[in-house]
Parts: sequence; C-alpha cells; structure tokens
Amino acid sequence: MDAVRVALLREVLAGTQWIGAVRRFAGSLRRSVEPAGGNLLLVGTEQYEPWHLAAHLVDEAAWAGLPELAPTLVRHRVLPGEPPHLSVGLGRLEAARRGHTLLVVAPEQPGAGLLERVHDARRAGATVLSLDGGDPDLAALAHDALSVGEGADELDLDTVQHLVSAAAGENGLPVRRGPRRLRDRLARLADQLTAPPPSRW
Repeated sequence: MDAVRVALLREVLAGTQWIGAVRRFAGSLRRSVEPAGGNLLLVGTEQYEPWHLAAHLVDEAAWAGLPELAPTLVRHRVLPGEPPHLSVGLGRLEAARRGHTLLVVAPEQPGAGLLERVHDARRAGATVLSLDGGDPDLAALAHDALSVGEGADELDLDTVQHLVSAAAGENGLPVRRGPRRLRDRLARLADQLTAPPPSRW
C-alpha cells in the first residue's frame, strides 16, 4: 500500500476510533525503539508470518531516517540456504531483554509455545507490543496492544499493519543528503507517492 492509498484510507476512517488507536500504538512503538536505538524483533504465529509489515517498517525506517524502526523478522521455520534477513529463528527471542522490543502479530490464537517465549522475554525486561485478533492471553502479556475484531466496524489486520507502519514513520524527517532545491524535494515526493507497492523482500 503506497502513501496515496494510506492517505485515502485515513480520510475514509476520519471520525472513527481507528486513526487515534493506530497513532497511539505507533507512538508506543516509536517510544520503545528510539531510546534503545533499535533492537526491534517482529514475530508472527506458526500460521502467519508478518513479512509484509517487516518490509513496510524497513521502508519507513529509511524514509524517515529512523533506522531503529527496521525490525529483525523472527520466523517459526527457517529453511536451509535462506538469506540472512530471513534466517532468524525463534531462538532469537531467548536473548530478548531490557532494551529490546518484541512486536507480536497474531491474527489467530498464538499458541502456548509462542506465549511462553513472549512471557519469558517480558520477564527479562523486553517491551512487548501486540497486533492481534483479540486474544486475551496475548493482550495480558503486552505492554500495549491493538486488537482487530470481526465486527462490522472493524478493519482487517493487514490494513491495520499498513496504517501502523505509516504512522510509526510519519513524525520522522527524511534523511538529509545536503541542500536540495524545492524542485528536487517535489520530485522526490512525487516519486514516493507514485511508486508501486514494494515487492516481497
């Protein structure tokens, strides 16, 4: 989802609970990762891998000049020969401690094994954030949670992830690479707004 579509979606959602809820949650994410300079771990469930959110956070980190927003994607299954950024397994959660942020994305019940690892990470001092489908056990472990239900006024979790990643980067400033003329800045903005959605990384 590109910047134009995010802006249109925000217009549609104006006056609903979602804009405020997303900005609050994105603020929690920013406040958690900025002092530590990063250490953001992103993990899904056995059935759902949030690689799309990982890609969007990497993009937002680059655009906003906030490298700490770029996550490490933690996967339940890592196959031999995969690139390094797709080769981090669940064992990485065992090293989570104070200064780490664990963002859990769980559209369905996360399962006892993942909940236990999240609990251990929180007990070791990590900040736990949750984007979920309303699981009470996960919400109880999280320092902050944004839940997506199934009611008529609810958004789907993929849409909420787009909004959260955009909001997390929106208060940052683009990376400066020396003085630029107004025409250069406008051209860059036009390129950003008209770029196709990023492919899977």
